[in-house]
Amino acid sequence: MAEETVLVVDDDSNIRQVVRFALEKAGFSVIEARDGGEALAMFERSRPELVVLDIMMPELDGTEVCRTLRRTSQVPIVFLSSRDDEVDRIVGLELGGDDYVTKPFSPRELVARIRAVLRRTRSVVEATTSGTASKVLVHGKLSMDMDRYEVFWDGAPVVLTVTEFGLLRTLMGHPGKVFSRDALMDGAYSYDNIVTDRTIDSHVRRVRSKLAQQGGEAIETVHGVGYRLGTCQ
Repeated sequence: MAEETVLVVDDDSNIRQVVRFALEKAGFSVIEARDGGEALAMFERSRPELVVLDIMMPELDGTEVCRTLRRTSQVPIVFLSSRDDEVDRIVGLELGGDDYVTKPFSPRELVARIRAVLRRTRSVVEATTSGTASKVLVHGKLSMDMDRYEVFWDGAPVVLTVTEFGLLRTLMGHPGKVFSRDALMDGAYSYDNIVTDRTIDSHVRRVRSKLAQQGGEAIETVHGVGYRLGTCQ
């Protein structure tokens, strides 16, 4: 398998050096950007498999970089932040981030999280190309094209990240079944034991928001239990 490329974006050269060393030791190819503008240019030029993105940067910060990337790409994003406030963590995930790591961090933990996100990405791709899976899942007005990695509500496209796609795929596999947060973690995050209940809630809210933009209401909350896919009419 060819080396996977990770774009590391941070205005602190020491952080970039630590992350580069850890990732290269783990077998990844690494490219670096010192600020948001350089990150966007480098992303267009190199198309990495994952982005490690610092939130607090001058001029164009990480949240704006994420918003810009999400207009055209579903590349996995792992946020870095010096702030461990839960609100900041939730905001980062709801912007479209796949994970959130606070500084100071263990380089080994960061590598583990990156591997977990990439495994999650590969598991979605493998599920969409598996000969045993239906190529298109349809439930009411909601449809999921597994080959093209696309979701539609009443014919209108709904652009999801890899994490969001995996979560919705799990719900669509058993319409009406109530999934606990733990069950969603097992289904959508099959290799990742770092995910929290709050992380699941954030991704569910984001999927709901994207469907709502197309007039859709699909995911229902079963209070005290978890989530299920509704009738999608």
